Amino acid sequence: MAELNTGDGGGKKGSKKVRSKKSNAKVDLTAMVDLAFLLITFFMLTTSLSKPQSMDLGLPDKEDKKEPQKDIKVDQRRTMTIIMGKDNKIKWYHGLLDSPEPGGAPTDAVYGKNGLRKEILKRVVSIPQVTGDKDKGMIVIIKPTKKSTYRNLVDVLDEMAICKVPTYAIVNDITPEEQKLVDEMNK
Repeated sequence: MAELNTGDGGGKKGSKKVRSKKSNAKVDLTAMVDLAFLLITFFMLTTSLSKPQSMDLGLPDKEDKKEPQKDIKVDQRRTMTIIMGKDNKIKWYHGLLDSPEPGGAPTDAVYGKNGLRKEILKRVVSIPQVTGDKDKGMIVIIKPTKKSTYRNLVDVLDEMAICKVPTYAIVNDITPEEQKLVDEMNK
C-alpha cells in the first residue's frame, strides 16, 4: 500500500511544553496507481499503431484441374507486354513481339509518370477507339525476370492501379525471342 508520511507531529525535542501527539496524516495512493494502470491498459488496447499496408492480388484457385486448357484467342491490339530486367531496366511492346503493326517493336521505358505510365495511358485511351468496343479494355502482361526486383514489380502494379488497367497478369514464362531482349537489357 502506498502512503505519504507527513512527519511525527508533537513538539520539538527538548522543549518543556507538552503538546498532544497528533496522528500521522496518511494519503492512500493505491487507488491512483490502479487508475493509472487501467488508463494505460485502456489506451494501449484501443490505440491502433501502424496498420500494415497490403496490395490486393487476385490469385488463381488451388484446385487441381487436369482438364486441358483451351487456347483463348485475344485481340493482339488490346495487349501490351512489359518485360522487367535487372538494374531498373524495362522493355515493353504492343501486340505480338514479331508483329508488323506499329508499336509492336520492343521499346525501352523508365518507371514513373513520364515513362511507363505515359505509354500505358496512351494505350488505355486508344484501345477502345481501335477495337470499336468500349467494354473491351487493355490487357497487360507483366513478365518479371529472375534478375528483376520485387520493388520494380510493385511499381508496375502501382502503374496498373493508377492507369486503371482492367486486366493484367503476372506471367513468368518468357519466350526465346523475349529472352534475347532480356539478354540485351542485362548487358
